[in-house]
Amino acid sequence: MGEGKKRALMVGCNYPGTKAELRGCINDVMRMRRCLVERFGFSEEDITILIDTDDTFPMPTGANIRRAMADLVSSAEPGDCLFFHYSGHGTRLPAETGEDDDTGYDECIVPCDMNLITDEDFREFVDKVPRDCRITIVSDSCHSGGLIEESKEQIGESTAAGEESSGFGGFGFSNILKQTVQGALASRGINFPLAGGDGGGEEVAGGVRNKSLPLSTLIDILKQKTGKEDLDVGQLRTALFDIFGEDSSPKVQKFMKVLFNKLTTGGDGDAAGGGGFMGMVGGLAQQFLKQKLDEKDESYLQPAAAAEVSSSQEVYAGAAKRGLPDSGILISGCQTDQTSADASSPEDPSDAYGALSNAIQKILAETEGQVSNRELVTKARELMVQQGFSQRPGLYCNDEHADAPFVC
Repeated sequence: MGEGKKRALMVGCNYPGTKAELRGCINDVMRMRRCLVERFGFSEEDITILIDTDDTFPMPTGANIRRAMADLVSSAEPGDCLFFHYSGHGTRLPAETGEDDDTGYDECIVPCDMNLITDEDFREFVDKVPRDCRITIVSDSCHSGGLIEESKEQIGESTAAGEESSGFGGFGFSNILKQTVQGALASRGINFPLAGGDGGGEEVAGGVRNKSLPLSTLIDILKQKTGKEDLDVGQLRTALFDIFGEDSSPKVQKFMKVLFNKLTTGGDGDAAGGGGFMGMVGGLAQQFLKQKLDEKDESYLQPAAAAEVSSSQEVYAGAAKRGLPDSGILISGCQTDQTSADASSPEDPSDAYGALSNAIQKILAETEGQVSNRELVTKARELMVQQGFSQRPGLYCNDEHADAPFVC
């Protein structure tokens, strides 16, 4: 890969002491850091670590992760080798505008403070990677096959699943609606089991926890942060803006700007995209914003006012469909409609790990010399089946990088 620099960003979230708690994500990060130094020749000073179990490292808050990602790509030059590893929860934000066309969802990674980073935010960072500078992304989280849409799928089933279900990333509108309804009911204390045993940090079987954060758990944690007990599934983006302001997701800020414009031009809850469930969801978001504007001064919306929005469609959940740049490689822990596992041995709970991260380390330890991205993901799939995991890792990149060496 030439004589360029090697730089990495490693993010691990165990969410200690919360309903979302996981056990193996920090271990994943530390094992990968050793691997980058010992196998791939990275310097310790060129690896940035964000974890939430040791205050000698920066916390993986939404603001800190965005800042570190911006630093990683802004200082890159052609010929450099960049690596980003995330181990933690993934979640999906359902549509909230109430418009009839807003029927997707935003794939998100979940920082330790719940200040979500959407797939579109993530994609905008990757877009800034210079030409001829390779970036490898390993996302050991749930629904990670959809982290960057429209990328060429070398290994996986997310694309086929999306085509079979009306193009909504393998979940389909009926399933998105079902998950949204279940999240709304769960926020009121009425619980239904989600497909795939969505444990959201709770142990679901034999030391295994799901890395999918249910909407009900996200809502409970945001209730604690806001003190707002009537927070519901149709108010998630407004709540995130209320808590984090200028540090909230750029897409959330765009959403708030469009919502405010709708309110000031005569829109109301009853007119939020017509009747039905989606209209009700849009009405909840507008109601939340009205209450906040009544409570606070005009500076409340200042961060959103600066957001650049060319059309209201930009804020629709799932609206942005863009592939990786030519230099980008994504290895996902699972397919778009699957959950990833956080596993630990009953004999030694401290020896916990993410299923994908562990498979990568085992394969590298057993292989001399270079391992191509295609070979790594193929072997990881085989190994994880042997280990009893149902998730299927994926590989997204152009043809050239499919057979290029993993990392560099």
